[in-house]
Amino acid sequence: MDADVLVLGAGAAGIAAARRLRALGRSCLVLEAGTRVGGRAWTDAAGLDLGASWLHVAEANPLTALARELGFTPYDDGRRRRDILLAAGRPASAADRAAYEAACDAWEAAVAVRAAAGGPDTSLGEAAPRGGRWDATVNHWFGAIINGVESERSSLIDYVATVLDGQNLMVREGIGTLVARLAEGLPIRLGARVQRLAAGMVAETGAGEFRGRAAIVTLGTGVLPELVFDPPLPEVVTRAIAGLPLAPVMKVALRAAGEERFGLPPFARLGRMIEGPGDRPCSWVLWPFGRPWAMAYIGGRLADSLPDAASAEAAARAELARYFGAAAVARVFPEPATVAHWPADPLFRGGYSYAHVGAAGARAVLARAAPMEGKLRFAGEACHTRYAGTVGGAWESGEAAAEAVSAALG
Repeated sequence: MDADVLVLGAGAAGIAAARRLRALGRSCLVLEAGTRVGGRAWTDAAGLDLGASWLHVAEANPLTALARELGFTPYDDGRRRRDILLAAGRPASAADRAAYEAACDAWEAAVAVRAAAGGPDTSLGEAAPRGGRWDATVNHWFGAIINGVESERSSLIDYVATVLDGQNLMVREGIGTLVARLAEGLPIRLGARVQRLAAGMVAETGAGEFRGRAAIVTLGTGVLPELVFDPPLPEVVTRAIAGLPLAPVMKVALRAAGEERFGLPPFARLGRMIEGPGDRPCSWVLWPFGRPWAMAYIGGRLADSLPDAASAEAAARAELARYFGAAAVARVFPEPATVAHWPADPLFRGGYSYAHVGAAGARAVLARAAPMEGKLRFAGEACHTRYAGTVGGAWESGEAAAEAVSAALG
């Protein structure tokens, strides 16, 4: 027996599960397919958060206190701020900005009212306001950028149930760095991709077999269907997994070679009005923590159309040129970009989960699933019914799964 509990995946959920298991007096072994810990929380050598970027709902997020205890530096960069907002290709007037803010408020109110009215699930887009000058732009922002897919592709009920309010904090040292720090001292086996989890809790990997008395599976729903379970999972569980795909989100980071900053302060935000059918802007944060980076956030059908890092970089440069001109972008950012193309990564196949229309209850099903006599549990951001899509939600889910399997072991 290698451990009381096998934990599949060394992302935030897996690390939280392992820490909680040890606190409960259970031995564990974390099996990670990749060459690093952290999963979709990844801070690279340059200090860039190429995955998770915020401690969402920081007031309730368990990682906020842990970050401060470890001496990390959280920072509130503000919500819905736009240092540059373009309307029809020109800087927005005060009236434009007021109309944009009003459209955002109206969008949030409309979807909340529609969800509260009850009835069968529908798409988020079906509930969104239409026809106003800023409505398409706002719908794109809350859909393709915030939720990772266009609002027409995702569940209204799930979106409202998991909408993120409160304070959002960035971390100077990196959220990936924070999660990696929290993994220190844990029994983690890297390069051990589990291909099959068999009865008796035998995890089969290219690095050999590992045995436990119970297991917690924290793989994201983008790759979870690739794991073979023997015996097979109940149909209700496989339907829940299929109903929670990962959005095709990605990041592109452009590094300024000189001192040019376009006259913008740290954490500058850029946004623009949609200019017609098929126009799909990305979102920007420039100079985070005063560093020389312009970070593009790309989601939805624009991300779907970008098969590789080169195409993602080209799209980001073309988008940034709308604000500053192609010549200025080429001059200020002469180096190749750093691209986190999560949909193309075979260990993830996407960013964070959303629910298909009609799959609003899938998160609860996956969180409660306890096959193999209650000794198999699932954890991860997709399993959290309130803070889905967040590192904090993944962390809480991992802790809950650890407590459940520990109880099942008696």
